[in-house]
Amino acid sequence: MGGAGAVDAERRPDPGEQRPGLPAAEDPLRTDHLLPILQIFPFTSESKRMGIIVREESTGDITFYMKGADVAMASIVQYNDWLEEECGNMAREGLRTLVNRYSQAKLSLHDRGLKVAAVVESLEREMELLCLTGVEDQLQADVRPTLELLRNAGIKIWMLTGDKLETATCIAKSSHLVSRTQDIHVFKPISSRGEAHLELNAFRRKHDCALVISGDSLEVCLRYYEHEFVELACQCPAVVCCRCSPTQKAQIVTLLKQHTANRTCAIGDGGNDVSMIQAADCGIGIEGKEGKQASLAADFSITQFKHIGRLLMVHGRNSYKRSAALGQFVMHRGMIISTMQAVFSSVFYFASVPLYQGFLMVGYATMYTMFPVFSLVLDQDVKPEMALLYPELYKDLTKGRSLSFKTFLIWVLISIYQGGILMYGALVLFESEFVHVVAISFTALIITELLMVALTIRTWHWLMVVAEFFSLGCYLASLAFLNEYFDLSFITTWPFLWKVSAITLVSCLPLYIIKYLKRKFSPPSYSKLSS
Repeated sequence: MGGAGAVDAERRPDPGEQRPGLPAAEDPLRTDHLLPILQIFPFTSESKRMGIIVREESTGDITFYMKGADVAMASIVQYNDWLEEECGNMAREGLRTLVNRYSQAKLSLHDRGLKVAAVVESLEREMELLCLTGVEDQLQADVRPTLELLRNAGIKIWMLTGDKLETATCIAKSSHLVSRTQDIHVFKPISSRGEAHLELNAFRRKHDCALVISGDSLEVCLRYYEHEFVELACQCPAVVCCRCSPTQKAQIVTLLKQHTANRTCAIGDGGNDVSMIQAADCGIGIEGKEGKQASLAADFSITQFKHIGRLLMVHGRNSYKRSAALGQFVMHRGMIISTMQAVFSSVFYFASVPLYQGFLMVGYATMYTMFPVFSLVLDQDVKPEMALLYPELYKDLTKGRSLSFKTFLIWVLISIYQGGILMYGALVLFESEFVHVVAISFTALIITELLMVALTIRTWHWLMVVAEFFSLGCYLASLAFLNEYFDLSFITTWPFLWKVSAITLVSCLPLYIIKYLKRKFSPPSYSKLSS
């Protein structure tokens, strides 16, 4: 279905309409010499139908053709005894149904001055039914394995569609959203609070069954029993909402965000999915035959439904883990030098004297540590093929182990421990001049940061190695120009080297030992796959 729209009631020249003062043969707006188009009534999601008025050139007769969804056309066409039955047959075969109808009237051209609304209302009466067409809506390639992949990853899938109940059920089964052996509870049509209460009680007694509900019944349930319905529906392995308007799709997404602590991802390929995509936490638009409205409104745009598997299992998983590692390490980089400054100030009676000044602070935040830290965005724990083969790895993300209050506190304690060791160690080991404290502590700080990046990395990339050695090389090369901050004669001596090595070893070695013991006695879920 298309997005909501409105019919313009103003009379304007349309393609094929003969304009005053121009003969028919000279009218540049004419597109068809046999059947000039007099008026077009566009499709809207409210009316669920569209129409066109054409004129037979030889006789001057005007004909009104209209087509639309069966529910919208059934009350307009003349009485018949086969339309409902045939619509049901086609719906059970998984076809989308449209009704073509036509009403012929011999009208004078002078009647074209009537308002469009009045013309449509007068035309949509006792129309002659011409035919019923079923549009085959084929599934894209690899839809079934993609849905199976998402289910194994712990993702609940809801299907929101504007199709008939029979069509939606058939598509859900053919796509394996609902297995053929799985029980399906079809929510009966309801219109009152009492009926909704009885139907919800009947649904509550069933276990592990898929839910199929129409838009009208859904609206009644949400009006009276919003919380109860969402709670029951979230327990189902799959939910199919049929005959949904674009507004209802967005409403369902909003309700899931309000009543659950889960993130929502909306996937659509048409203009009627735009509101749903924009209401979700993450919107994915599929470019297809229905246009690019969905892909333009979405956060991510893909060309095939099967690409969702790689988008979530590989790119989404890596993005979460890399962002978590990068964010916490940037925090560690700032907190460790803050701890050193706090220790330095406390030792010297909280004097307002900065520990590092000028270029040392600029270099620490940029060329000395920036490249290794940002190279963490290249890290990965398993190969993409393994992430697609074992979607259960994605399920671990829901536990929040990569980024939580626990991991935050761990990095805070690491920063305090290392900052304290580096500063106290430099104060204890320096002998005569204060400038030696700066040289020892700052050098140990740079090496500690580089070693901590190496400790965090799970899979080495060649750019990570280049970043590590490039940053270390930049620091060693800059020592020759930092005579304002360092004593060059001291940093080339053996005491400077062993003091820096000793402090760095004490600050980093315990963390490496803890990581080794943790991987040995409590290995992560991906360790067996990456070994």
